[in-house]
Amino acid sequence: MARRAAAIATTHGLDSITVGSLASAAGVSKSGILTVFGTREAIQVAAVAEARQIYRESVIAPVWAEEPGAPRLRALMDSWVAYLRAGVFPGGCFIVASTAEYGRRSGAVADAVRRLKREWLDLLEGELRAAGAADPADDAFRIDAFLCAANTHRELFGRDEPLDRARDLALEVIG
Repeated sequence: MARRAAAIATTHGLDSITVGSLASAAGVSKSGILTVFGTREAIQVAAVAEARQIYRESVIAPVWAEEPGAPRLRALMDSWVAYLRAGVFPGGCFIVASTAEYGRRSGAVADAVRRLKREWLDLLEGELRAAGAADPADDAFRIDAFLCAANTHRELFGRDEPLDRARDLALEVIG
């Protein structure tokens, strides 16, 4: 059910996830949802946790055998593009969708979203540091901005070309 909630969040937002909407989407009763999660907030936090796990399996795990630094970063960019092309989530990248929605909020859901985004940025910064980048934080910001823009363009215009453009621009940052 958390996977279904995460998928819903990419197209309708985490706020759209309610006990009733998840019960309807999952084909179970509201009481069944409440038995598993307890509260709407718990559903939303579980959706973020599930999306994190899916992201780790789909984007990060496939590249972990690569040499740290530039080789792993290059593979990571390809893996990220493949994740979106595979339609893992119907609304594109969960991280992009949820950070836009929860950027200025507080609470457990916002904290989970922030941790997810911070993990991604930390990963980029660490690999950029290993690659010898002069300013890993700035370079991670640039790469993340390219990827976020690509996801947004893809979702708005329904074309994959922005994914390739973002990957190519990110690769220029990586060097």
